[in-house]
Amino acid sequence: MKAAVIVFPGSNCDRDLAEGFRQAGFEVSMVWHKDTSLPQGMDVIGIPGGFSFGDYLRCGAIAAQSPICRVVVEYANKGGHVLGFCNGFQVLCETGLLPGVLMRNAALKFVCREQVLRVDTADSPFTNAYAKDAQITVPIAHHDGNFSADAELAARLRGEDRVAFSYVGNPNGSTDDIAGILSENRRVLGMMPHPERACDPVHGGTDGQGLFKSLTQVLALA
Repeated sequence: MKAAVIVFPGSNCDRDLAEGFRQAGFEVSMVWHKDTSLPQGMDVIGIPGGFSFGDYLRCGAIAAQSPICRVVVEYANKGGHVLGFCNGFQVLCETGLLPGVLMRNAALKFVCREQVLRVDTADSPFTNAYAKDAQITVPIAHHDGNFSADAELAARLRGEDRVAFSYVGNPNGSTDDIAGILSENRRVLGMMPHPERACDPVHGGTDGQGLFKSLTQVLALA
């Protein structure tokens, strides 16, 4: 299995994401934002957390205009698997691959702590190794993680079983406690928490491993 991790100026979780993939058995290629193509045979693309382009203008907005993001959008539109954590979620929303927008946290403060999440669906390539309604603990670290959606969009995401994770104790004001969502074809995941930082006991927990395990189970059957 092969994974690509996109790297922007200001990415600081690219190595964490690469290690999460490697621990799950992926061969990982690091891809620079100015590249105009992906390595051959990629099974999944990961967009890491951090502060791409210093979060100028709007978080993820400049990164979404990078040459590689045009390739990522094309890859996703052809049915490829794409995931984005934290800043990666912001980038996915800015490209239009996911709906909604990530706004400043309701308390106007950076939050950095362990966070309990509820797994809202086990019916996706990213969550099938978890039990529905299971609770997992992974880190969060963001200043603009308030997922904002109008009532119609929030209801549609819930109705279509596209909310992957919800916060248990909302840390940032996100609409309907939403922590992570899926695209219409369920092959694109964006979430503010950092499961890649919860894959090694040395880091304090391994609840994030289930996400990468889910992908390996799906790809092994492809």
